[in-house]
Amino acid sequence: MLQAEDVARLHPWSRYVALGDSFTEGIGDPEPASPGGHRGWADRVAEVLADRTEDFAYANLAIRGRLLQQIIDEQVDAALDLRPDLITISAGGNDIIRPGTDPDDLSERFEGAVERLRRDNATVVIFTGPDVGQTPVLNRIRGKAAIYNENLRAIAQRHDAIVADMWALRELRDSRMWAPDRLHFSPVGHHTIAIAVLAALGVENDLEPWVPEPMRPVPWRQARAEDLGWAREYLLPWIVRRIRHQSSGDGVLPKRPQPGRVREDGR
Repeated sequence: MLQAEDVARLHPWSRYVALGDSFTEGIGDPEPASPGGHRGWADRVAEVLADRTEDFAYANLAIRGRLLQQIIDEQVDAALDLRPDLITISAGGNDIIRPGTDPDDLSERFEGAVERLRRDNATVVIFTGPDVGQTPVLNRIRGKAAIYNENLRAIAQRHDAIVADMWALRELRDSRMWAPDRLHFSPVGHHTIAIAVLAALGVENDLEPWVPEPMRPVPWRQARAEDLGWAREYLLPWIVRRIRHQSSGDGVLPKRPQPGRVREDGR
């Protein structure tokens, strides 16, 4: 017989499908034992949900580098075909960082996707983007990201979706939350986001919040040298791919295309 504590930890979902780009694929959180070699916040959320109910299944259709329209065209119908009762979708981030994109146009297309995903009354979780005001280069798109975020909140309200608000997640301002490329989250960043998603869903869990140790101030010369090294190793290759119309996701397939067990041990 279930105890009161066990009942409180249960949830109503049995089939979870995650849609999106590198953020949802789990880039920045390498884990050789995980499908695709990356774990990420979505896997972490699925692991917790799988521990709270029997016969839980999880699919992850996200592919790094995907733009909003690609996610809509490639993943929305595929997700609906899997008949999930819980869907997460994060899309538009790769569009926002590109010059000339219109956050209002992106929002209109994103709303169409959310409307379709709500067709069968699945719970849908969407994400605001993090505040990149303190991030070199990316801080230039802070205003555009904020407009997109406000539109997303309105979309969630109109379609009864849940918002995982990363803009409000102040912890993400810590540089240790980010991978060396400064575009993706580190393992501790993915862990922190998983906690936020579970909180948005109202699911109790045992994930421990990260308690950071104080950071020592970085001397100016060292900081500039690190910025230059980052530009050479990560920013320039990204620019070259844009010029060549290439994507980091070219030839990459979804790491979990079909709903299945979260872990090999059956949980």
